[in-house]
Amino acid sequence: MTFLRCQPLTAALVPAVVALDRRCLGGLWSAAGYQREIDSSSSDLLVLLAADGPSTIGQPIGVGCIWAILEEAHITLLAIDSDYQRQRLGQLLLTQLLVAARCRQLTHATLEVRVSNQAAIQLYQKFGFQTAGQRKQYYADGEDALILWCSSLQSADWALRLQQSHLECRHYLLHQGWQRLDLRLCQD
Repeated sequence: MTFLRCQPLTAALVPAVVALDRRCLGGLWSAAGYQREIDSSSSDLLVLLAADGPSTIGQPIGVGCIWAILEEAHITLLAIDSDYQRQRLGQLLLTQLLVAARCRQLTHATLEVRVSNQAAIQLYQKFGFQTAGQRKQYYADGEDALILWCSSLQSADWALRLQQSHLECRHYLLHQGWQRLDLRLCQD
């Protein structure tokens, strides 16, 4: 599969995304949960699709979601299929989620991440997220979560940071053999 597309999740793709969720997150969200996010005007739910050709739908290899709460983007979900990890696809999907937050005129972003998930923490820190606190025994298995936070999403610095991340991912993925990348950046 050499064609990569990032788009809003549709109802037709929910069963495949639920299967991806089970593989990546142990079944965090159900089909009904994904459908609620699709239907919500306060959510941006994006899926990364890998396809054999430009006219095929493809298979979900990543999923991410933000909730717009007042002026804040709460990143509720970010997952990449294990076969596609360490290829900057998480960075790409995070970039697209933060672009969606900017398009909504949101000014801050927050998320929770497992204290043991160093790869994710490093990715978020690359984007300027800082630790704002910790939630004890946040996850079902008793693991703590770090609360990460960033501000000034509407600043010129953030616009440049997202544009640079977008270009970095695009360049890397094209050199890794992806033939076409259908991605979006809102116009400022």
